[in-house]
Amino acid sequence: METELLKYEQELYNQGYKLIAGTDEVGRGPLVGPVVAAAVILPVGYFLEGLTDSKKLSEKKRNKFYEIIKRDAISYGIGIVDAKTIDEINIYEASRLAMEKALENLSVKPDFILSDAMPLPYENSKPIIHGDALSETIAAASVIAKVTRDAMMYELDKEHPEYDFKSHKGYPTKKHLENLEKYGILDNYRFSYKPVKEIIEKRQHHEETIKQ
Repeated sequence: METELLKYEQELYNQGYKLIAGTDEVGRGPLVGPVVAAAVILPVGYFLEGLTDSKKLSEKKRNKFYEIIKRDAISYGIGIVDAKTIDEINIYEASRLAMEKALENLSVKPDFILSDAMPLPYENSKPIIHGDALSETIAAASVIAKVTRDAMMYELDKEHPEYDFKSHKGYPTKKHLENLEKYGILDNYRFSYKPVKEIIEKRQHHEETIKQ
């Protein structure tokens, strides 16, 4: 397993690259809040047993790895793009922008970048499909991004407990959609997303009907 997860990194080490940044984003699917990306540079040959795509890890495991990665990384950076910008430029472009911001926030400049499926405008970069499950460095970035975004959802849950953000993290679960219908749309929802757009249109239609 170790050699599999370090395959891409090992190829780059063999070519003389030493500062390899992995980058990944979390939060394309939620109806609320930002998309969050992280970039991580790990020491040459670094391997963390059990690390994989953050979605496949329990929350307890993720939190544990989050602390270890922050401690052991040469550098890590976080990029955040808010819901308003997602509505303006679309989620694909917002995800790319979040990755670029995360890379800019590294304290050390990488000499090569591995990204999870996203082509980036850098000369020494390579997108890897399912990279968060195939590359140690991208997996590390996915954990940093996921724990960071979840923490933001826990904060939002404290402000608006009736929406139950701590449970669904903003994803369009049945319960979330019911709460959205019941309590309405907050400012940090993504207005361009279909379930949110439909509720806005329904309310506008209702208001127009009342006026008539």
